[in-house]
Amino acid sequence: DKLDVLFVPAHTLPLIRKPGLKTVVTVHDLGAEYLPTMHQLKQVLYLKLMTHFQLKSATKIIAVSKATRDDLVRKIGINPNKIAVIYEGYDKNKFNYDTKNHSLSDYFLFVGTVQPRKNLERVIEAFAMIRSHFGDGIKLIIAGPKGWLSGPIYALPKKLGVGDRVKFLGYVPDEKLPTLYSRAIALVLPSLFEGFGLPILEAQACGCPVLTSNISSMPEVAGKGALLVDPYSAESIKNGMVKIMNNSLRLKIKELGFENIKRFSWEKCAEETLEVLEGL
Repeated sequence: DKLDVLFVPAHTLPLIRKPGLKTVVTVHDLGAEYLPTMHQLKQVLYLKLMTHFQLKSATKIIAVSKATRDDLVRKIGINPNKIAVIYEGYDKNKFNYDTKNHSLSDYFLFVGTVQPRKNLERVIEAFAMIRSHFGDGIKLIIAGPKGWLSGPIYALPKKLGVGDRVKFLGYVPDEKLPTLYSRAIALVLPSLFEGFGLPILEAQACGCPVLTSNISSMPEVAGKGALLVDPYSAESIKNGMVKIMNNSLRLKIKELGFENIKRFSWEKCAEETLEVLEGL
C-alpha cells in the first residue's frame, strides 16, 4: 500500500517492508532485558530480536514513560532524539470516584497478571507478616489472569498459613474493577519492573490509595499520589502496608492521587501520537 507512515503500537515492525517507508513503533517496556529469567525463553529471544534490530531501524519510537525512554538509550543504544515520550491514559468513563461504591472494606488489592515480575511472592510474604498488627480480619485480593511461572505464587499462601485470607479471583473484567478499587484499603503493586503501570492510574481515579515500587516507571506514573516501597524487601512492603492503614495518610494519598491523574488521558495520548505521525 502507498503508506505515508506505518505505525505499530507494539514492539515489532515487519522484517520485510518497502525501502524508505517511515515507521513509528511504541515500546511499552523492556522487562525481558532486565528480568530475562521471569519471561519465557521464546519471548526473550523474540523481544531481543525485535528490540535490538527493529527499533534501531524505526524512524521514530514512542516510549510510554521517561523510564522506558532511558532504558532504550541505556540498554539498546537508541539515540534519545529519536524517542518521543507519550504517556498512556485511563478510561475515565469506567474508572472514576463513586461515593456509592466507597464503603471501605477489609482487603488489600493487587491487579495484574499473576507472574514473577509482579513480585507477588513478596507481597504475600509481607501480607503474612501483618497478622501481628491487625489479626486475621484483613484479606489480600489478587485480581488477574494466571501467567507464566505462577505455580509457586498460588502455593505460597497456604505454605505461610494465610491460605484462607488470600483470594485469587482470576481475570476480572474492567466493568467490575472500579468497585474492587473503591472498596480496597489500598492497591498494592510493588512490581519489579513496569513500563508504565495502568492499575496505578485506575486506582487513583477510583479514590484507592496506592502502594507501589520506588523503581522503574512507577514513581514517575504515581507522582506524589502513592506510598513508595523497596520491592526487593518484603519487610519494606509490610511496613508500607501497615503505614497505609492509617486513615489520615490514606486520605492524603487519595487526594494526591486525584491531582496526579489530571496529567493523563487517552485524548492527550492520541493528540501527541498524531503530532509524531504528522511530523514525519
